[in-house]
Amino acid sequence: MADPARARRLSKRISQIVASAIEHEIKDPRLTYVTITDTRVTADLHDATVYYTVLGESLDAAPDFAGAAAALESARGVLRTKVGQGTGVRFTPTLTFVADTVPDTARHIEEVLAKAREADAEVARRSAGAQHAGDPDPYKAPREDDEDDED
Repeated sequence: MADPARARRLSKRISQIVASAIEHEIKDPRLTYVTITDTRVTADLHDATVYYTVLGESLDAAPDFAGAAAALESARGVLRTKVGQGTGVRFTPTLTFVADTVPDTARHIEEVLAKAREADAEVARRSAGAQHAGDPDPYKAPREDDEDDED
């Protein structure tokens, strides 16, 4: 078992190597809009999980997750070779590519927050001219003892 600091350094280095190789060395057009977001290495340094996201070509076009996954799968051996050459570790970790869902989750949270802001604004708009249903002072005043009661 390697210490956690070494695993973090190795995972950061693997992210850099894979991202650089995708950008400069692998000439697959399906990888044009792929971004490496994170890498996790197991404690024994034998397996690495590389998280990626795919950006759309334009605002109207949906990202091609299936094409990117197929391209990464076909380039897995080349990328593992690059990682082995770039890290210099005794055993080059096997690479597993997983689509990162964080951007989609963040987008969903932003949509939910926007709906909540709209609902709050609607409540504020409706309550602007509203009046309370009860008396202005809903609390009972303490009973005052009359002096006549003492006689």
